Amino acid sequence: MIIKNHHKRLVTIALSTLLVLGATTPVWADSSPSTPVLNVGKVTMTGSSYFELQQIHLQQNASGKLATFTITIHNEGSSELQFIDYWARLKSKSGKQFSVRLLPADKDKNRVAPGSTTDVTFYATVDTSTNLQDLVVQFIKWDFNQTNFERILGEVAVPDDYTDVTPADHASVISVGGTNVKASITKFISNKNEKYHVPTVYVSLENVGSHTVTIPAYLFSIRTSEGLMYPMEAKGLKDLQINPKETKEIQLSGSIPVAVAADAWQVAIAETIADLKMNVAVANFQLPTVSQSEGGSVGKAYTFTNKSGVYTTQLNGLHRLPWEDQDLLTADLTLSNNGDESLPIPKLSGYFLLDDAVKIDAKLIQTAKVIGLAAGASVNLQIAGKVPYTYEFSKIKLVLQENEGEAPTTGTGTSTGSTGSSTATDVLEFSTQAELQAIPFIGMGQTYTSNDIGRKAKYGIRNVSTYEDKTNIMYSAMVEATNLEKRFTNVSKLVANFRSSDGTIFPATVVEVKNKISPTGKALLNVWASVPKGFPTTNMNLLLGEAVTEGKLSEGEKAVPDSYVNPVAYWLPDEKTNVATTLKNVDLFPYTISVDKIGTSISDGVFTLQFNYELTKEKMTEINTEGHNLLVVFEDGGGIKRFEKRFDFKDFDVINGDSTADEDAKIRLGKRDNFKITIPDPGLIYNTKFLQKYTLSIYDEFQGQRKLLAAQKADWFITTD
Repeated sequence: MIIKNHHKRLVTIALSTLLVLGATTPVWADSSPSTPVLNVGKVTMTGSSYFELQQIHLQQNASGKLATFTITIHNEGSSELQFIDYWARLKSKSGKQFSVRLLPADKDKNRVAPGSTTDVTFYATVDTSTNLQDLVVQFIKWDFNQTNFERILGEVAVPDDYTDVTPADHASVISVGGTNVKASITKFISNKNEKYHVPTVYVSLENVGSHTVTIPAYLFSIRTSEGLMYPMEAKGLKDLQINPKETKEIQLSGSIPVAVAADAWQVAIAETIADLKMNVAVANFQLPTVSQSEGGSVGKAYTFTNKSGVYTTQLNGLHRLPWEDQDLLTADLTLSNNGDESLPIPKLSGYFLLDDAVKIDAKLIQTAKVIGLAAGASVNLQIAGKVPYTYEFSKIKLVLQENEGEAPTTGTGTSTGSTGSSTATDVLEFSTQAELQAIPFIGMGQTYTSNDIGRKAKYGIRNVSTYEDKTNIMYSAMVEATNLEKRFTNVSKLVANFRSSDGTIFPATVVEVKNKISPTGKALLNVWASVPKGFPTTNMNLLLGEAVTEGKLSEGEKAVPDSYVNPVAYWLPDEKTNVATTLKNVDLFPYTISVDKIGTSISDGVFTLQFNYELTKEKMTEINTEGHNLLVVFEDGGGIKRFEKRFDFKDFDVINGDSTADEDAKIRLGKRDNFKITIPDPGLIYNTKFLQKYTLSIYDEFQGQRKLLAAQKADWFITTD
């Protein structure tokens, strides 16, 4: 942060950060580490002790604005200081009061030893009209001799010229667990294609402390001049350890719509506080002037000529994607015909060359169902190859080739060579440094549209669910696919991975819909993965791509994907965890069930549960319900008796013509009165406490793991409303 004083000096003060492990103090990159650091203000506690407001920050969140500030308690006396006798308050200069709390990591910091200091961090939600410079931090001591039991020690107002953004070409020193790490932006590259700005930011981290430090799983975003936030993917951050006097670099990449003005961008760094389920600020950097990307290949159009005519090719992006124990290198190309006559699609192939030495064979995939290019038309092509996920490189070259004869699936690696009955000739080369483009992120509640001819569809995330057993959780996202074609069509096969904020990958299973989807109709694809119990799913995102088998888009039940293309990543919504207290309108999308008129009886050692139900389904929606059950659980009030009854989702749409409605023991679409579940239990009448209410619950069960949706209490032998 920078304060301009009356002498117009620029001095360095603490950056706003709210780390669980420590505070942040920015210094300029061209200053020595011993440069004096000015605090925001001090307030005396005792004759030899004082509070020091080190930093304060204000950031936008879902419920308004989040204010965070760190104070240092200096005990220069000879006896222990009891922080429990003091407190801090936050208010605005106009007098508004805001309730503050300590971060979980600081709640037990009650004592400060003589001759030592302790940092504590507070947070508070403020209204959207409050700005950083409006805030005042007030310090009090509990005093039972006062009428309101407190005595104001003093306050520190945030200066009008205070900023929490580190200027371009300067550095901040971040204290992580007591070890100082100097952070700075070393390079900023931004390319642009038809849809997106493609920024790449390099962050240098130097350990200027005396102990090895592990960098936390920070969240990085670009903040525009309008305050819009766009997530950046951090390469090289996971489990990053830095030894003393050692410098390491991480690469941030992302995509921002071209409609956003590309000026005055900032990098915002935050950290997730798992206990509070919120992200708090660590540091902000003003981005420097854009560096020119060497090669300039991304987003630029080049032409090549063959016997049929002139073609224009543009490299839209290069991606590195997770694939089992390897990574996929994929290139997204657009092949266009800018002439006046139609052209056939040439037989193309390609390969990657890493650091001018390592050749990676690749396969070319055509995603659109077209056989030629009309005048002014274009087609999307993908080239994919595999590398070990641990392999690093600094330069990548894509060589595009044309084949005469049968088109091979991999390049030859020579300018003109023979591959069986095919001869491949290099037609274009795209060279760049290793600034691979980030996967486009789709915001919560937004959709992604695939415009490939014959396969036009819209994809969005409907909800997420967690199913649990004793050792694992099954994390599931419901993907809604809408058919935008004018004919019935199959949903494209997809490959999915869940990715956590620290880069951990969980390969996911996609439960495919087997039926064709009507025009404007929808399909629900259940995407799930097993996650260790206790693993945080906060800030998880879903990576989806179109499945590829042997160089072609995967089709048919027997096709086993060996790669994928056209990747997009979805930010996932928060899971709805509320449990309804009645059994009416229970959501089992695309089904909804309502249960009422619930009653119980016991006769001749047989327990009978009776109720009315109505089961409905959203029209024009297809879903594969394999592995899903509606689980009805009955528990008596004494906790002695418990019964479960499963109803398979696949039976919901089936009409049983061999039995009457009264005989049918399965739940079906429609209304049904007096549905009965009977369970023989001769000892029930002697073991049940009938004066206590029983509970009837509905669970969504998937692959043997379950999620509670609704639970209703009722009295024995009395029919509910």
